[in-house]
Amino acid sequence: MTDIIRTYLKKQKYLIIDGALGTELERRGGNLDDPLWSARLLCDNPEMIAAVHTDYLHAGADCLITASYQATFQGLARHGFTHEQARKLIRSAVTLAKTIVDGFWADSANRVNRLKPLVAASVGPYGAFLANRSEYTGNYGISEHELVNFHRERLKTLVSADPDILACETLPCFAEARALVRLMEDLVTDLDMIPAWISFSARDGQHINSGETIRDCAQWLAGKPCVAAMGINCTDPVHVASLVKEIRSVTDKPVVVYPNKGEVYNNLTKSWAPRPGVPSFGEMAAQWVKYGARLIGGCCHTTPDDIRRLALALKS
Repeated sequence: MTDIIRTYLKKQKYLIIDGALGTELERRGGNLDDPLWSARLLCDNPEMIAAVHTDYLHAGADCLITASYQATFQGLARHGFTHEQARKLIRSAVTLAKTIVDGFWADSANRVNRLKPLVAASVGPYGAFLANRSEYTGNYGISEHELVNFHRERLKTLVSADPDILACETLPCFAEARALVRLMEDLVTDLDMIPAWISFSARDGQHINSGETIRDCAQWLAGKPCVAAMGINCTDPVHVASLVKEIRSVTDKPVVVYPNKGEVYNNLTKSWAPRPGVPSFGEMAAQWVKYGARLIGGCCHTTPDDIRRLALALKS
């Protein structure tokens, strides 16, 4: 397996991941009030997803994460999609992002002082399919073997669309990470050249949302060849520096971080605003880099402007 992440990082110090997709689509007027969330727009309005992907590339992102987070065979079947329709929709998330990257790269002006951007196929957690907030706890009530079976068909389908990376993201519990690694090891001949990153959602500076320590998770993942990088996403950014240090204490694999923007909701203005007394997203990112993060981007509420500032700061 060629580790495209390490190959990329040998040529430039950091890999800039894009920012939020779902909340950015909502900010632009997309209706995501649906259990399928952004996956609904793969069917109803792929042009809006394409526009967000394009803006992140122009902002300096080196990697796009696909709109497949909520796209599962089980979830799509529940909403009336046939198996073949679901397969095509899941694949379309990857082909859409790849098409956007290819179009961007075709313009020679976009190739100055940068490498061709990568496409990471999003593999969201089982709890996202349940849509009962268990993605924030990991309290699924099913076995690790059942998690393997849940993810199997989607993972094979995403791989068949030939992304550069698998982004197994927002995992709230260690069992789901183990299930995905087992599955990738089973599919190693199909995966061939596609590495994966595993990123957890965390409750504080030491524990993922299920309460298990990030250090124990990272130590186990460190010994798995199919895992090219590991880290944190969809987490309060104030916890990230500590989490990076915990991960780096047990592995030399690249650390990936793309937390939420860290804003709080103002009930009076019905809007999100920076938390008083907390450093800016960019200032916190400087700390993540200091402690060893190499793949860096944003999750909920981050925008192309945030990624532009992040890219300028790190690439300078």
